Amino acid sequence: MAEREDGKIAQYRVLLGEGRGEIEEKKSRFICTLRPVHSEQEAADFIEEIKKKYWDARHNCSAFVLGSRQELTRCSDDGEPGGTAGRPMLEVLLGEGLCDAAAVVTRYFGGTLLGTGGLVRAYGGAVKAALAEAETGIMRYGVKLRIGTDYNSVGKMQHLFGKRGIVPEAEYGEAAVFTVTIPVGEAEALKEEVTEATCGKAKLTELEKIYFIDRE
Repeated sequence: MAEREDGKIAQYRVLLGEGRGEIEEKKSRFICTLRPVHSEQEAADFIEEIKKKYWDARHNCSAFVLGSRQELTRCSDDGEPGGTAGRPMLEVLLGEGLCDAAAVVTRYFGGTLLGTGGLVRAYGGAVKAALAEAETGIMRYGVKLRIGTDYNSVGKMQHLFGKRGIVPEAEYGEAAVFTVTIPVGEAEALKEEVTEATCGKAKLTELEKIYFIDRE
């Protein structure tokens, strides 16, 4: 999570949707549910929702991370020995570089005690299993550009976009207008390439700086 000179985080990792994973340890089932969250209230509501769904389980332990700098974290052992559930779950989320993410691990007791080390491995392992099935992406700090050009340059522009893996929004009227969003650090290079490709005829307008999702 590199920080730019303007104080913005250049990029951070997020969940793109819910994820679910399950492991079994000595007949105990550990079911992990992951969800993107953007506030403490969202996280609390999600945790309560899972507790109601798995109302008959022995434990519903939880952890969540909020903020692009992972600045707010919370975790709960929900009756398991202190430090054996919520903390290992949180460490997995932090270690994977995830932001704005919550995890609940539901345990159905199998009749055999796992011990401190066994619980730590099981709760952390359940989160890893869910993450392996979840779709994640990179939230990048970028700039939205509008590029207007004549029709003689459209082919060159499409080639340039294709080379960079950019999928533009295109409008065709009296002129061709492309709207693209790219990481801030790549903007100047793109502007130079567009200017060169169109012999300086393209009109470049910086619309806004925004965060956008780049799928992994």
